[in-house]
Amino acid sequence: MVYLAPPQLASAARPSYGEAYSNVLARHRRSPLTSASSVILLVAPDVDALCAARMLAELLSQDDVMHRIIPVSGIAELEAMKDELATYNELHTLILINMGAILDLPSPTWFGEFSTELTVHVVDSNRPQNLGSLFGGGDIGDRIVVWDDGEAENMEEERRAWEALEAQPDSDEESVSSSEDEVPFQSQDVVSESSRKRKVPIDNGHSKTKRQKVNPNQMSRDERLHHQSVVDKHYARGSWYSQSASATIYILATILERADRDLLWLAILGLTYQYISSRISRDAYDKFHSIYYDEVTRLNPLPPGTKSTADAITALSPDDLSIRATEEFRFTLFRHWTLYDAMFHSSYVAGKLGIWKERGRKRLTGLLAKMGFSIPQTQQLYTHMDLDLKHQLRVKLDAIAPEYGLVELTYPSFIRCFGYRAPPLSAADAVEATSALLDIAGGVRIEVEVEGARHGGEWFGGGRVWKTRRDDSAKAMPSDNDVTQGGREEDGLVAEERTEVPWWMRNFWAAYDALTDIHSLRDALSLSMSLHRAIIRQGTTIIDKQDIRTMRSHRVVVLSQGPDLALFAHPGVLSRLAHWLIDALRDKLPGTKFTQGKKSLPFVLACLNESTSTYIVVGVMGALEFGDVRKNEFGLAFINAKDRCNARSSHNSFNTSVLEIDREDLKMFLEALCEVGEGY
Repeated sequence: MVYLAPPQLASAARPSYGEAYSNVLARHRRSPLTSASSVILLVAPDVDALCAARMLAELLSQDDVMHRIIPVSGIAELEAMKDELATYNELHTLILINMGAILDLPSPTWFGEFSTELTVHVVDSNRPQNLGSLFGGGDIGDRIVVWDDGEAENMEEERRAWEALEAQPDSDEESVSSSEDEVPFQSQDVVSESSRKRKVPIDNGHSKTKRQKVNPNQMSRDERLHHQSVVDKHYARGSWYSQSASATIYILATILERADRDLLWLAILGLTYQYISSRISRDAYDKFHSIYYDEVTRLNPLPPGTKSTADAITALSPDDLSIRATEEFRFTLFRHWTLYDAMFHSSYVAGKLGIWKERGRKRLTGLLAKMGFSIPQTQQLYTHMDLDLKHQLRVKLDAIAPEYGLVELTYPSFIRCFGYRAPPLSAADAVEATSALLDIAGGVRIEVEVEGARHGGEWFGGGRVWKTRRDDSAKAMPSDNDVTQGGREEDGLVAEERTEVPWWMRNFWAAYDALTDIHSLRDALSLSMSLHRAIIRQGTTIIDKQDIRTMRSHRVVVLSQGPDLALFAHPGVLSRLAHWLIDALRDKLPGTKFTQGKKSLPFVLACLNESTSTYIVVGVMGALEFGDVRKNEFGLAFINAKDRCNARSSHNSFNTSVLEIDREDLKMFLEALCEVGEGY
């Protein structure tokens, strides 16, 4: 076995995360060639992976282990990086964060032909996992170490099926699957050459006896089909997400007795990202939230009588960096927006009130009025609202909101104080800001609002075009601290090299740095607000114009024009729009079965990327119940559909339900996808 069990399942025969980390340190200290390229972290561009990479980098730095962090955007980038890694003679430890779980890493296609000195560690929340990486043995298989969350312990049937098929590969299938009339001729292939020369007549019964003598453990055809069906079912049941990568690293820090508030905060951000991006269900979120709640209590003892309500959390001293538990409203960035805007841009409120219609907007205004909030008060920034209104907000919502169907307006979360440097920031707001930096900090033109001049636009001084610090023309995230990881202009050569860095990589480092820079993080909140405005605009337009096409097994939206087309050509932003549509229409659309799973709300969104003449296609499975999550069945369906129609496409993301299709082949692909969904 080459997978690591979590600490509660570890034993002398089954090592856990701590032993693997100790092996990394031992290898590094024994290595005669020690450099920053000896230990390399390949990191996927999502918030959970960023947090895990930041945490692991901190642990490695504490142990004086030089390392490199390399962002990888997708499968194609990983393939190119693999070829480059093969030239690193000093490389002995490679850590894949939120990538690689589905890949057959021991195969020659990936790392099977690398030096025997290399060990590949996989810390990935994506599921399903590749059985070869999990259960493969031998010299190659033992060098692939999967940091599992305990799921592999319950995959005994899959393990037996995979091992049986590996023990007798497909080359033996012909001799097993033949009809009885053909057995005598096949048995002549397995008997000795002398027997063939004597031309001994062989009947059916005799042939079976001879074959059993040659290979008494030969699988029957039914056994092989059964094992193959078990393996196929493992891969065909869809994709989902398990324990976050940041949670895995935090467990490691706990084992090493190095857990602190900074690492705990990053782990909380990773969990919050999974929840608000609909990667995990409410039940899974509550499970880890209870663990982090205990950790917050252990690491942040508060004076007796300290309040931790959503409206009354303040820093206790200039050096207060504590984390507090709180109930978070499902209102988007409500502490930094007006109350009306925060509710208006909430997908949960949108679905219950139908805010894309005039009637829905009147219902929202009526709800606030019934609570005793005047229009001027709801148009004030939340920080400027009367304290009495803030204190009464939760009580009034609990009393009046259920009349409008708003019964799940809060969920348990956390908020962190930053002393004198900045007001407290909630985990949800930090995730929103970091996600916005990852998706649209660069690579697209977007205007953000300037505080104090709402809706003025550039001509009236109310807005400005967002630019990252790495743009030579301007700085978009004004802060007292320079962005690290190459954010300083040291000389002309460095500046020239930086202009060649892809936009997604600049976004990665901007988000990575913001995780520990509260000023950059707070400045990115305005970028997140602009993103939410664009999603509401586009979602409202789609519903008003009835651009949703209903197929038998799923619904399709194609975006080919509009002012925000370049924005939604980013897979992350397009996925957000898909989830907004699902939340908005959940109570208004009947569920369907896309393949063989439970009823859900499968959506396919395609957006034209004019610069490449391709369509970015995203498939999302929405659950019928709010807070529930369905396994995404579009990954395999996309592959089958493009194979049916021979569409020119590329799969560059680690998300299997994201595909790039040639502009001319989109219609053909969507037609093939309908056939797959109906009979798959």
